[in-house]
Amino acid sequence: MGAIQIGLTDDQRAGSAGLLKAALADVYVLYTKTRKYHWNVEGTDFHDLHKFFESQYEELDTAIDEIAERIRALGVYSTGSFKEFLEDARIKEDSNGQISAMQMIENLLNDQEAIIRDLRIDIKRASSEFDDDGNADFLTGLLKSHEKMAWMLRSMLR
Repeated sequence: MGAIQIGLTDDQRAGSAGLLKAALADVYVLYTKTRKYHWNVEGTDFHDLHKFFESQYEELDTAIDEIAERIRALGVYSTGSFKEFLEDARIKEDSNGQISAMQMIENLLNDQEAIIRDLRIDIKRASSEFDDDGNADFLTGLLKSHEKMAWMLRSMLR
């Protein structure tokens, strides 16, 4: 099989894949944190929050698969271990003990907003640094999804 001929150099593909790997790691860490909160939420709003967290981690799960497949479409192998995810992630996991439901929501919102800020930078880099408008568009779609999830979390804190 010959070289990948998609209009990007090997360096451009590697650069775009690096942006995607960081996004994948962030989403995977956030997915894991959201699952943890889904399992451990308590209080009078337990049922509603349990279902809400489930809807959020299901959306994140879909994004994880799409990001990893986008990396593969560039001809680069996707990361897939917890060690790699934690090394590449720009957000931090939650290894603390039990926290309140409101603190869970606030933590998830802070992570969503951090991912949104990072994606805005990554979108610009995909286009300007790597001349990869396809991945800029993909990352823009991911950004929109995170903006919606952040809005929902923010609304719960009011």
